Amino acid sequence: MRTNYCGLIGTQYLNQTVTLFGWVHRRRDHGGVIFIDMRDREGLVQIVCDPDNVLAFQRAEKIRNEFVLKITGLVRPRPEGTINTNLISGEIEVLTQSIEILNTSLTPPFMMDDENLSETVRLEHRYLDLRRPQMQKNLRLRHKVTMEIRKFLDQKDFIDVETPILTKSTPEGARDYLVASRTNSGHFFALPQSPQLFKQLLMVSGFDRYYQITKCFRDEDLRADRQPEFTQIDIETSFLKEPEIIVLMEEMICNLFSNVLQIKLESPFPRMTFSEAMLKYGSDKPDLRIPLMLTELTDAMKEVEFKVFREAAQNPGGRIAALCIPQGSKLSRKEIDDYTNFVGIYGAKGLAYIKVNSLEKGLEGLQSPILKFLPEETVKIILERTAANDGDLIFFGAGKLKIVNESLGALRVKIGQDLDLIEPGWRPLWVIDFPMFERNEDENRWQALHHPFTSPADGHEDLLETDPGKALSKAFDMILNGSEIGGGSVRIHRRDIQLKVFHALNIEISEAKEKFGFLLEALQYGAPPHGGIAFGLDRIVTLMAGEESIRDVIAFPKTQRAQCLLTQAPSLVAEKQLQELHLRLRRTEKQET
Repeated sequence: MRTNYCGLIGTQYLNQTVTLFGWVHRRRDHGGVIFIDMRDREGLVQIVCDPDNVLAFQRAEKIRNEFVLKITGLVRPRPEGTINTNLISGEIEVLTQSIEILNTSLTPPFMMDDENLSETVRLEHRYLDLRRPQMQKNLRLRHKVTMEIRKFLDQKDFIDVETPILTKSTPEGARDYLVASRTNSGHFFALPQSPQLFKQLLMVSGFDRYYQITKCFRDEDLRADRQPEFTQIDIETSFLKEPEIIVLMEEMICNLFSNVLQIKLESPFPRMTFSEAMLKYGSDKPDLRIPLMLTELTDAMKEVEFKVFREAAQNPGGRIAALCIPQGSKLSRKEIDDYTNFVGIYGAKGLAYIKVNSLEKGLEGLQSPILKFLPEETVKIILERTAANDGDLIFFGAGKLKIVNESLGALRVKIGQDLDLIEPGWRPLWVIDFPMFERNEDENRWQALHHPFTSPADGHEDLLETDPGKALSKAFDMILNGSEIGGGSVRIHRRDIQLKVFHALNIEISEAKEKFGFLLEALQYGAPPHGGIAFGLDRIVTLMAGEESIRDVIAFPKTQRAQCLLTQAPSLVAEKQLQELHLRLRRTEKQET
C-alpha cells in the first residue's frame, strides 16, 4: 500500500518509514552506494541503496531507467551540501529497506527530461511522452481548469447535460465527419461540429441554464491551434440578454485565472466593435499586447499616379492601409523581401514601403521605390497619419479589403514577435457587433459569419431581406492575447426570423425543413429568448500553460494530417466490415500506382 507520493515527501516525514511506487528516472552508482531518482506524477525523490542491505542492493544493481518499483524505506536528512532546493523532497532521501521490481523496461527512445525531442518521436511514443514532467504538468493544469469551470457553473445553477455524438449531418461550416449506418443502408450519422442545435432545444425544453464539456469534430485543414476532435466548454442560458451573458462569462474566466494561476485579470474587459478591430488591427481577434496599429489611407490615394494604390482606392471593395514599424528602417533588404513573401501567403501581391531616415530633410530624408509616384502632399498625409518618426519604416497594403486586412493583420503579429514588441501580461477583449453575413465571392452568395442561428441586432430584422450586408448580429467573441477563446451570441428564438435568415443565405424552405426541420418545429412551441457561448478548452489551457500548440495539452492528439502516430489511425478496415456497412471503396489512380 502506497503511503506517499514520491514528489511530496518533505522534512515533515523525517524518521518515518514510507512505501513508494514509481518509475526509475535515473540510477547512479557512486562507488558502492547506489542512488535512484524515483519519479511519479508528483515529482522526484532520491532513494539510497546501501550495500549493507544485501538483497535490496542486489536488486538495485539490476535496475535501469523506467523500471517500475515498489520501495519501502526510512526518510532521513540529506548530507550537508547535497540539498536540492528546487524539489519538495530536496532536503531528504529515503534509505532503502526493501525493493520490489514490479516491471522492467526496454531502453526508452528518449530520456524523460529531454527537452529537444521531435514531435514525431513524441507522438509515436505518447505514453512515454506523457511521463515527462512538462506533459504531466500540462494535463494536471487541464484538470484544474475543467474542475474550476464546473464548480463555477454549478454555483451559477447550470445543469450538465450530455448531447448526442451520432447526429444528423447539417454541413454549414467545416466538413462533417460521417459515420455509415449498418442498420440503415445508405444513410449516415455525422459527428457534431458543436452541440449548437441540441443546446437550443434544451432551452426550448425549459432547462434554463445548460453546460457541457464535450468533444466536437470538424474535418478541416489543421494548424497549431486546431484538431479534428477538440473539447468545447458549451454554455447556453434562457432569458439573459447579450450584455448579461458577457458579464457572467467574464466573471467565469476571471475566476478561472484567479483560482488556477493566481492571476487577476482586469475587469471589465474592454469592448471593441468588429469594424473597429478590422480597421485598426486587420483582425477580429487582435493581440492588444502588440503596440502596432493599421492606418487608413484609402481616401488619400484615389488620384495618385501609383496604379496599385489608385485602383485599390477607387474600388468600392478595396482598401489601402499602412503599418508603421518603430525603428524599422534598420530592417535589411532581405528581411523586407521575407516579409513580402510572408504577406503573399494571404494573397497580397506585394509590400510597398517607405523608410523614414530624417523627417527634417523632407522627401530627401525618405527612402522608397514608390516615392516618385506619390505627390508631396500625399506623402505628408502618410507621415502625419502614421505619426512616423526618424528611423521608422512604413509598410503598405493595397488591394481587396479582405486581403489587405488578413495580410497586414498577420504581418502586424509576425513583426511584433520578430522584433520582440509583445508586451508581457494578459490582454482580454470582447469583440462585439459582428456583421450577420459575409460575402462568399466564389459562390456569389451570403454566408453566416458565425452560424445561421445567430440573432440579428435589434432593428436589423428588415435588413435581412432588403440589405443583408448591412445587418449586424448579437454575436460576441472573447479574445485573449490574440486568440479567440470563446464565441457566442443571442440565438434566434422566432421561426419567422429564422426563415428570413435562411432565405438570406439562399437556403430555400424545402432545404431548411430537410436540414433543420426539427429546430423550426421546436421554435413554434414557446421557445424562450436564449443565448450562449462556446469556449475552446484546448486553447485556454494552451495559453495558460504557455505552450505553442494545443497538441501539448491534449493527451492523445492528432498530427496536422489528422493522423494518430501512436495507434496508426486512420487505418484500413476489413472487407467484411465494409460489406456490413454497404460500402465499397473505389481505388484512385494514386492508389493503383
